[in-house]
Amino acid sequence: MPQEIRLNAFDMACVGHIQHGMWTHPRDTSAQYNTLTHWLDLARLLERGLFDGLFLADVLGVYDVLDGSADAALRGGVQVPLLDPSMIVPAMAAVTSQLGFGVTANLSYEAPYLFARRMSTLDHLTQGRIGWNIVTGYLDSAARAMGLDRQMQHDDRYDLAEEYMEVVYRLWEESWAEDAVLRDAAGGRFTDPARVRRILHEGRQYRLDAHHLCEPSPQRTPVLYQAGASARGQKFAARHAECVFLNGGPAADVAQQIASLRALAAPREIRVFVGATLVLGHTEAEAQEKLAEYRRHSSVEGALAHAAASLGIDFGRYAMDEPIEAGPGNAIQSNVAAMKRATGPAFTKRGLVDQFILGSRQKPMVGSVEGIAERLIAYAAETGADGFNLSRTVFPECLVEVVEQLVPALQERGAYKTGYAAGTYREKLFGTARLAAPHPAAGFRQGPGQGITRSG
Repeated sequence: MPQEIRLNAFDMACVGHIQHGMWTHPRDTSAQYNTLTHWLDLARLLERGLFDGLFLADVLGVYDVLDGSADAALRGGVQVPLLDPSMIVPAMAAVTSQLGFGVTANLSYEAPYLFARRMSTLDHLTQGRIGWNIVTGYLDSAARAMGLDRQMQHDDRYDLAEEYMEVVYRLWEESWAEDAVLRDAAGGRFTDPARVRRILHEGRQYRLDAHHLCEPSPQRTPVLYQAGASARGQKFAARHAECVFLNGGPAADVAQQIASLRALAAPREIRVFVGATLVLGHTEAEAQEKLAEYRRHSSVEGALAHAAASLGIDFGRYAMDEPIEAGPGNAIQSNVAAMKRATGPAFTKRGLVDQFILGSRQKPMVGSVEGIAERLIAYAAETGADGFNLSRTVFPECLVEVVEQLVPALQERGAYKTGYAAGTYREKLFGTARLAAPHPAAGFRQGPGQGITRSG
């Protein structure tokens, strides 16, 4: 019996997310990203397909590395214009009851006190269906937007993140005891003040003297996602992440990454989702025809604008066959490493463009529904991945096909659930409502009746 494969939709509150240029296809409706109908229909569709979650990417700043300008990104709708993903979640939660929501939020530019309240609010309003994709950013344009000259160095951002996590854990887990809220109308006591702790923190980056503003939400701490694949990112993920998002690639390479992560995280359990792009057909020939149709709408310029920012290289400075030197930088180091594996250590712009099948560096899986089902099952078995984050091509048909065709094919093979498990997002993924030891967040939680100092 194959393992159960889990699926997330990987999306972003913008026109062009990963596969650039697809918004120009006549059947694509991504340009309606700024309407509630767009997101409500998506949420209903994903819940019908028993998706574990909608994983919402986000970025602060614009992609302005290519030719030293944001023009290419603006022209091609390359993750700009872009909405705040946290604002659309409550509406989607109102029309679903089981779907989880993973929201990307950059901790580098937001006070932990305010962020902790927003996550608790979302966890309350979704009845425990919220997750947080922890990112530290990689764009100098974001730093300039926040009044800085440039972003912090790569590893320094992770040092800041370690302290940030301690602060939000203390707000979510320590400030309010489990039995602090009484709702005692007869006695006129909503909360027992003796069961609410003032959090005092004096650190290198943050100072805090505050009570958390929210009572304990269903999960307290949201489900924690992380996508760092550098050595420093893996160390951070092993300490904090419950779910890790990896870029796809050769199965042997991904298997090695997953084994390394799980060894670092042991004895904690982590779930790993691998990025994938699917082009499905009833037959192999039909899928190839669809790929050719989609390729006519792909944008090389958009893909270059995205790659330039995420790799930290201005490709506009290079001729098509001129070797590109990509040394240590301050962008996404794992993307640079992946590109070197794909094209060689001294790659060229032509070699990079050859990777852009559908306007991105992510090569699609193309084939019949039955063939793709078998490939996903085999890939999960070979790598140890728990599931896949599916990025969109032509929207919404790419996801409609997954829900109506691929999901039944996986179910027929015993590789996909036929109903949701009960409970919160964390309960569906791990069987527990709250983070448990040895996760560092669990060490801050007050137990019922635990003696604490009265709040000031």
